[in-house]
Amino acid sequence: MGKTKDKETVEHEMPTVLPVLPVRDVVIFNYMILPLFIGRDKSVQAVESTLKSSRHLFVCAQREEGIEDPTPEDMYSTGTIVQVMRMLKMPDSRVKILVQGVSRARIKEYSQTEPYLEAHIEVVPEVTPATDAAVEALLRAAREQSEKVFSLRGMTSPDMLAVLQGVDEPGRLADLIAANMRLKLADAQQILEADDALERLSLVNSQLQHEVEVATVQARIQSSAREGMDKAQKDYFLREQMKAIRHELGDKDEDAEEDLDLLKKALDKVGLPKDVRKEANKQLRRLSSMHADSSEANVVRTYLDWLVELPWKKLSRDRLDIAYAKQVLDEDHCGLDKVKGRILEFLSVRKLNPGSKGPILCFTGPPGVGKTSLGRSIARALGRKFQRLSLGGMHDEAEIRGHRRTYIGSMPGRIIQALKQAGTRNPVIVLDEVDKLGTDFRGDPSSALLEVLDPEQNHTFSDHYLNVPFDLSRVMFLCTANHLDTIPAPLRDRMEVIPLTGYTMQEKVEIAHKHLLPKKILENGLKARDVVVSDAAVERMIREYTREAGLRNIERELAAVCRKLARRRAEGKKGVFSIDVNEIAKLLGVPRFMEDEKEKRLMPGMALGLAWTPAGGDVLTVETSVMKGKGGLTLTGQLGDVMKESAQAALSYIRSHAESLGIDPAFAVKRDIHVHVPAGATPKDGPSAGVTLTTAIISALNGRRVRADICMTGEITLQGRVLPVGGIKEKILAGVARGLKHVILPQQNIKDLEDVPKDLLKRIKVHSVHHFDDLLPLIFEDRGKQAH
Repeated sequence: MGKTKDKETVEHEMPTVLPVLPVRDVVIFNYMILPLFIGRDKSVQAVESTLKSSRHLFVCAQREEGIEDPTPEDMYSTGTIVQVMRMLKMPDSRVKILVQGVSRARIKEYSQTEPYLEAHIEVVPEVTPATDAAVEALLRAAREQSEKVFSLRGMTSPDMLAVLQGVDEPGRLADLIAANMRLKLADAQQILEADDALERLSLVNSQLQHEVEVATVQARIQSSAREGMDKAQKDYFLREQMKAIRHELGDKDEDAEEDLDLLKKALDKVGLPKDVRKEANKQLRRLSSMHADSSEANVVRTYLDWLVELPWKKLSRDRLDIAYAKQVLDEDHCGLDKVKGRILEFLSVRKLNPGSKGPILCFTGPPGVGKTSLGRSIARALGRKFQRLSLGGMHDEAEIRGHRRTYIGSMPGRIIQALKQAGTRNPVIVLDEVDKLGTDFRGDPSSALLEVLDPEQNHTFSDHYLNVPFDLSRVMFLCTANHLDTIPAPLRDRMEVIPLTGYTMQEKVEIAHKHLLPKKILENGLKARDVVVSDAAVERMIREYTREAGLRNIERELAAVCRKLARRRAEGKKGVFSIDVNEIAKLLGVPRFMEDEKEKRLMPGMALGLAWTPAGGDVLTVETSVMKGKGGLTLTGQLGDVMKESAQAALSYIRSHAESLGIDPAFAVKRDIHVHVPAGATPKDGPSAGVTLTTAIISALNGRRVRADICMTGEITLQGRVLPVGGIKEKILAGVARGLKHVILPQQNIKDLEDVPKDLLKRIKVHSVHHFDDLLPLIFEDRGKQAH
């Protein structure tokens, strides 16, 4: 049978209506003395009100800490009646009070909310159970756990232990321990709301067990850290003692001293700039004060080694012999006259003005046209070192600028590494695939290249690893790209773009005989005199087994031929291998590409157009069919949006000029038109097929045949004007390869004929037109004589 404390006296003395003081992050227990800072106006008024009467307040916790003006629903109903022992007004209008918990209580109802909260309070009576074995065991467990926590946290004091031993009431012990623990608000509120004293003590005991586990782990961590620190201090003192002993004995670490002396001499020899030498001396002093085996000493030593190995002053002497440079370029590359001319211009300027800054050239063109090998030839012509950096797929800015030395495994960027490998400050560096740079969370390499490729900035290029300026102004940077569209505009603006469009059939045959075939013969163990390949065989190989602007596939086919000949030689066949046109099919198998059969006569509705592809020029046949209908237009052949719009423009032009073209105007409502471009699996787009589409539709509508020996290209407008297009050289090459005799070009494209080899222009006649009316006397069979 439990006994009740004399709470009736407390209830009679305590007012039943008290001001309510909400607090944010604390739960007050009985007998707990605590200072509180009061800042809210309502709370200040509640404190001032109670100081005029009983000096008692009801303190309860807010459910949400962030609420600035809590309502009754925002607070817990169970709290603690406290007595205000002291009050102090602060300069910032806040109030500081010292309170002591008197009794647990609950709110029955709120009597007012303005100007401060006030409520009817019900004191929760404290029921103390009779002491038995279970109660005594719980009391002892709580005391022992408390002593462990205080001991692990280094808070043990005889007075505190005496207080714990002197409390025999479960409720009071629970309140005392809970008041001195680091509890979450929800856990503390749960303990406060427990009416039964044994239940409160059990909850406190559970929190103590958790606190013991946390404190044990924390103590273990602190102990490990302290041991590591003690070991480091011990090692430091031992090293200092060893230094002192060596100094007294007159001994020194000869190897370390010798390495430092060698490093200092090496730094003196490389000719560091003033700012760089200042940084090197600083790092050298740091290294001399470190232990040779420490990790930081290795980082500093590696940094100094990089400073020693970089070519700060070393320059390779340019060979400014224009005739020799032209000879080297002609030996290594056939054609490419414009590119070679630009290189010779650079050499001429450098010969007249040795202090001129190097240009930033960007070679653009399809794969295999010799962009990278051209850079190697330039380096050979100049007598400079050659380095190549592949930028394709690069995402990390640190690949260009380097990693900061704070990272493990940090190193300079690729530019500085290339200079170290070259050993000179003025090599030729080819930045390959600059159009394939990536961008992600690690940075934007294309933006980092802006400083590298700008002659006004790169004389003070700063690598993150070196953290000192390095002069890149004497480096000749060459960039290569397949497409300009993917190069950011600021980076493209730094470069002088030189297009490499591809090779003619004659140039490919010459390159195959001069460079590719001798190379493949040697690679496959044969001798140059053992293999003879005719020009006609090479031409067939190019025409029927490759479809490209460059030379990579023809090189593979030549390698395949040489491998098969090497097998014949290994099997014992003697003599010279002579490869002619018929032998190619036996060695390489069925042709991969077949040229469209040249039509002797085109059907009405057919016309030949010229197109540009990444593999070079091509001849497209446009077919048109007219049928009864309601004026619809159908386009097939996997045409792009621009090409579809060209067909619409062509049809609108024909409808508006039907009578002058000899076409019945009623076709617009009585006929359907279907335009098809064969090779339907290949996507096609661009405006250059405009005149071809117009010609084919007119031919289908008036029944007149278009000449089979004429091809055309140009953009058509609604007024019939023929606008310029690109890829003229490649398109004329395709027309000549098909055996066509006439080509129609826009008037404004005549200037582009300068890039076309003159021997090709002798094999095909060029007709320039400004308006579609100029085409009509040229394109139809019945007026073919006017084309001659």
